[in-house]
Amino acid sequence: MSLIYLSSNLLAALLLPPFSLLLLGLFGLWLARRRGRLGRALVGVALAGLMLLATPVVSGFLLRTLMPLPPVLHGSEAEAVVILAGGRVFAAPEYGGDTLKAITLERLRYGAWLARRLHKPILLAGGDPEGRGGSEARLMQAALQQEYGLTAAWLEETSTTTLENARNSVAMLRASGIRRIYLVTHAWHLARSVPEFERLGMVVVPAGTGYHQGGIDPFSFVPSASGLQDSYFACHEWLGVVWYRWRHRFGD
Repeated sequence: MSLIYLSSNLLAALLLPPFSLLLLGLFGLWLARRRGRLGRALVGVALAGLMLLATPVVSGFLLRTLMPLPPVLHGSEAEAVVILAGGRVFAAPEYGGDTLKAITLERLRYGAWLARRLHKPILLAGGDPEGRGGSEARLMQAALQQEYGLTAAWLEETSTTTLENARNSVAMLRASGIRRIYLVTHAWHLARSVPEFERLGMVVVPAGTGYHQGGIDPFSFVPSASGLQDSYFACHEWLGVVWYRWRHRFGD
C-alpha cells in the first residue's frame, strides 16, 4: 500500500463524517463531566449533524453542488473515452477473486455504452493503491471484454489518486496524438477530476454518470444509510477539490 494512499485516506477518515461527528460526540460525552453545558451541546451538534447528513434531501443537495449539467454528446466533441476506476472488492468468494466495486462498474457500463455509441477508443485508468497485486484497470479490462465485448486501447495501471490518473493518462494519450477526451466518472467526481486533466492541456468533455435528479417524496426527509453515504461522497469530493486547489497553488 502506497504511503500517499494510506496517509490521505487516514486523514480523510478523521475529517469526514460519520467518523468526525462520532468523535465530536464522544468528546462531548467526556467533556460533559467537567463542563456539562458545553459537553451536552457538542453531543447535540454531533447528533444533529449525523441526522441532517443522513437525510436524503440534504445529501442530494450536497451532491448536486458538485454536478455539472448532463451534456448532449454527438461524437464530434472528443477523440477518446477515459474511464476512471472507483475501487475493487477483494477476494469476492462468488467470483473466486477480486472484482470491481459497484461504483467502478457503473462507470465502466456507461463508458462502454458511450464508446460503442460514439465509436471511440477507450482508456481505462486505475492502479493498485492498496498494493494487493493487479491493477483496477486490468480488472476493468476483463469486465469490458467479457461483459461488453470491447477491448480498451490503453491501460493506465500505476495511479493511486485522481491526480495521478490524470498525469499518467495524459502522457499515454499524448503519445497517441489524443488531445480531446470524454471523461467518464461519477457526476459528483467531475468537479475534482476534470481540472486535473485540463491543467495538463487536455480538452475535457465531462461525461458523468450517476446523476442525482433531486426528486422529493416523503422518504426524502427520513434519515437513511444511503443518505449518509451520499453525504460522505459529497464531503469527500469537496475536501478533495479544496486540497487539490491548495496543492496546486502552493505546491506543484
